[in-house]
Amino acid sequence: MSDKLLKLNCKELRELQLCELEALKFFDKFCRKHELTYYLCGGCLIGAVRHKGFIPWDDDTDVLMPRPDYEKFLELYRKENPSERFVLVDDNDPDSFSGNIFAVLMDTDHTMIKEYQQDMDIPHGIPLDIFPIDGLAYGKLARYTQYFWTMVYSLFRSQTVPVNQGGLLNFGSKLLLGIFRGKKLRYKIWRFAQKRMSRYNFEDSENVAELCAGFYFMKKIYPRELIYNGTTEVEFEGKKFLAMKGYDEYLKIPFGNYMELPPEDERVPHHDIVELKLHKPCR
Repeated sequence: MSDKLLKLNCKELRELQLCELEALKFFDKFCRKHELTYYLCGGCLIGAVRHKGFIPWDDDTDVLMPRPDYEKFLELYRKENPSERFVLVDDNDPDSFSGNIFAVLMDTDHTMIKEYQQDMDIPHGIPLDIFPIDGLAYGKLARYTQYFWTMVYSLFRSQTVPVNQGGLLNFGSKLLLGIFRGKKLRYKIWRFAQKRMSRYNFEDSENVAELCAGFYFMKKIYPRELIYNGTTEVEFEGKKFLAMKGYDEYLKIPFGNYMELPPEDERVPHHDIVELKLHKPCR
């Protein structure tokens, strides 16, 4: 772990969580207004089911949207621009770059800087990560082709060599980024790759996957009916948010027995924060 990373005590972490809750409330209100489907996911969903709120050591918020709702959300949010406080960061032109491969709703009433974003010209607020879930190709060959385009998309959008993924992948990533250096060219490559990886109609696919959630989650396969069979409300920090009706089966696929607490030495925040100033606007 870098010496620059902040180590938050319990009080500081809890204050951060309560600030993160504000963006989630705003996002929920916007989606309900426009009848957009979203689900709590990852640590947020485990927290809702197991703790009725944040996992005590969690330090971020995540939501998941079916690809059609995700794209509609981006379109509507850009069109309406409903808040100066909650800013959408989505790298939607060659000159914008955040290092993320998914959209983020940034609460600019606070300042939070992550290690990999220190030198980036973005609003350094508290992020709400918004992940799309995509239709998955049928058949092994088509699926591995889809994974290939996902990795191309991830590489050129994040512009970061993946870590802990093997020497060949590491070498190939460095080589490609070395060859294709221009901002506009990299932007064109990942936009093309995004179209190829998300070409399978979500509503017609037998299975779906979280292709933009990293290498581990990318290969987790979910039956579409498990995800897209309607929503239910779950309690999270005293408020009701949306989850998929099959959330128990959904969580078991990547996390196994998610109701069991991890070992004590794993109960720590996992995100690389180098600066945190709550209630100090970053805009």
